[in-house]
Amino acid sequence: MYSKSDTICAISTPPGLGAIAIIRCSGPDALRIAGKIIQLPARKGKLQDQPANTLHFSEVYDGSQVIDQVMVSLFKSPHSYSGEDTVEISCHGSPYIQKRILELLVQSGARMATAGEFTMRAFLNGKLDLTQVEAVADLISSGSRASHRVAMHQMRGGFTGAIKKLRDKLLTFTSLVELELDFSEEDVEFADRSQLKALLDEITGVLKSLSNSFTLGNVINRGIPVAIVGKTNSGKSTLLNLLLREEKAIVSEIEGTTRDSIEDLISIRGIHFRLIDTAGLRHTEDAIEKLGIQRTWQKIGQASIVIQVLDTRSKPEEIVALGKKIKAAQGEDEKHRIIVLNKMDLVTADKLELILRDLKAVLGKNEILIPLSAKTGENLPLLEQALMDSCGIMATHENDVIITNVRHYEALENALQALKRATDGLESGLYGDLLSQDIREAIHYLGEITGEITNDEVLGNIFKNFCIGK
Repeated sequence: MYSKSDTICAISTPPGLGAIAIIRCSGPDALRIAGKIIQLPARKGKLQDQPANTLHFSEVYDGSQVIDQVMVSLFKSPHSYSGEDTVEISCHGSPYIQKRILELLVQSGARMATAGEFTMRAFLNGKLDLTQVEAVADLISSGSRASHRVAMHQMRGGFTGAIKKLRDKLLTFTSLVELELDFSEEDVEFADRSQLKALLDEITGVLKSLSNSFTLGNVINRGIPVAIVGKTNSGKSTLLNLLLREEKAIVSEIEGTTRDSIEDLISIRGIHFRLIDTAGLRHTEDAIEKLGIQRTWQKIGQASIVIQVLDTRSKPEEIVALGKKIKAAQGEDEKHRIIVLNKMDLVTADKLELILRDLKAVLGKNEILIPLSAKTGENLPLLEQALMDSCGIMATHENDVIITNVRHYEALENALQALKRATDGLESGLYGDLLSQDIREAIHYLGEITGEITNDEVLGNIFKNFCIGK
């Protein structure tokens, strides 16, 4: 799919006007090609004669015409990102200068890189495995501290190390099982079946834990969905605007103002939350508002956290009835519900205490109750802390492996199915060759994750979403 014999070039910084742009050239002829257009100070000599890992002030020439004064970074194989000789030219950010330098490199013998080709060469040259390659893309697109942390841990080999250890253990045991086949007439047993059972149980437990982390990894990448729901005029849109610190939703005393869901992202201590303001829940004959209310119930089912907004006029029996409907719409016990008693600024402290006492008497033990004023912002930090506590992300350890990639998740699930067949076969006394086949299948799927086993179609799908200069 890619020719490693070519020397490639591309602009690695975003398109458009800027102070600095970086143009990267990598391949077997990178030094010679870049040396044709780059002139160092006379005392230094030629570019290709310079030592590796050095930075040089120089000028780019088109014949006798100076195009720009630049800084040139020089890396030599195998000690570069791609594992090849690489030259990075830091020029001024003029679109004309960028385009002209790129043209000169192509005229001198390089070709334009395809999407992700620098990283593809890093993979082919053994600088990165496939999980690290995908982590590079995640790192580039990370928009929060949590997604950055997960991508950085994976890029440094955290996930790869865990998978390789498990794969090596399985390889060792299946080799012993297969060795028994050569001595089938002697009826010897090289692989202790009790140890193999313990190993399969251990690896199954680890893979299940990794697979289960995909739900958390998915919300880290996309943002944790939080539905803001409640009756009309309870202050849902005002609360959305407060959390976003901007006037995103229209606020009105007229009931039924919000007829569709409004979504936006916020970041609280490095964690992204995808807030969804919804149509107020009430009986209505308005056809458009009915559609909005139907969508509210859909959003409740899709959300990981629901903020149910009440106000100080809410009756306990109405709260309980609506709460039961919301719980049913959420559909899963592990989903969280935060009860926000809004408009606390409209009642006295004594009255508020009585209302809170009555509410606590009818709410469940695990339901969080927070008095708040969406108008003044009072107690907003309590709500933000409740969101953090509900998502559970901060409880994860810095070095925990969290799966964010659907390809990894599918491979883990396939490996788990193969291990289950191996475990069932072991318990039923299955012959060694059939047992080994299931273990080999699990090894295959684990190898797909790291790229030890792969094909051009998989690689094409991974690299097609990379930017050209990476």
